[in-house]
Amino acid sequence: MRSIIRWRKLAGTALFLAGLCVAAFTQEEKREQYLGTSLQPSQTGQTGAGLGSGGMVAAKSGKADGMGNPQLGGERRPLYRLNRSDVVALSFTLSPEFDQMLTIQPDGYVALKDAGAVFAQGSTLEEFRESVRTAYTGYLHDPEVAVALKEFDHPYFVAGGEVGKPGKYELRADTTVLEAVEIAGGFTHEAKHSQVLLFRRASNGRVEARVFNLKKMLKEKSLGEVSLLRPGDMVFVPQNSVSKVEHLISKPSLSMYVSSAQF
Repeated sequence: MRSIIRWRKLAGTALFLAGLCVAAFTQEEKREQYLGTSLQPSQTGQTGAGLGSGGMVAAKSGKADGMGNPQLGGERRPLYRLNRSDVVALSFTLSPEFDQMLTIQPDGYVALKDAGAVFAQGSTLEEFRESVRTAYTGYLHDPEVAVALKEFDHPYFVAGGEVGKPGKYELRADTTVLEAVEIAGGFTHEAKHSQVLLFRRASNGRVEARVFNLKKMLKEKSLGEVSLLRPGDMVFVPQNSVSKVEHLISKPSLSMYVSSAQF
C-alpha cells in the first residue's frame, strides 16, 4: 500500500515538472518570436516576426539602382547619370600619360585621347568607366581606369503656372509636390488647387503626367499620397480646369499646358 502511494506521488511530481517544462518552452518560444529571432517572410515580401499588427517588421532598406524605372513609380534613389556639360576626370593606374579631364559635349559624346569618341550622356559612372576600358583595350593591355565626377548640373525642379514665383529651383532634399509649390511662392488667388500637374521625363522623348488634388489632400490631411520630386520634374499649377490629361504625352504636346522649352 505504501509503495502504491509513493508511486502516485512520484508520478504526480513527474507530471508537474513536465508541465513546467512545457510552459517554460512555450514562453521562451513566444519571447524569441517577439524579439524577432525567428523571422518569417510575410505575404508582402518583407521580413518580419509575423503578419499580425504586433509583429516587428524589418525596415526595407533603400537602395541605389541605376537601372530603376525612370517614371513616377520608379526607384527613389537612382544612381547619378551623366549629362551634357558634366566634367569627368579619368585616372589610369598603370598609364598616367592617358589621364585626362573631359567635358560631355552637347551631342552627349566625349573625345578620348587616342581612342576616339565615346557616348557618355545617360550613363552611370560605372557604365562610363566600362565604356572607357573597352575603348582603350586596343591601346592598353587590361586598362585600369577610375572615373571621378568633377562638375555637374545640380538637381533641380521647375515650377510654373499659378505660383507666386515661377522658375527653376535647386532640389536639395526630399521634396513633395506641395512643398515645391510652397518653395515657388505658394498658390496665387487664381490657382486651381484641385488639379496640380506633375510632369516627368519618361523614355523616347515622352513625358509622364500625373494630376494631384492638393485641395482635397489638404482638407483630408492625406498628404502621404503626394509624390516626391525627381531631378528635372516640372510642377505646373493651372488657372482653369484641365478636362483630360494623358498619362504619357510627347514633349511638343506640353505646349497645351506650358512652354515645352521650360522642360
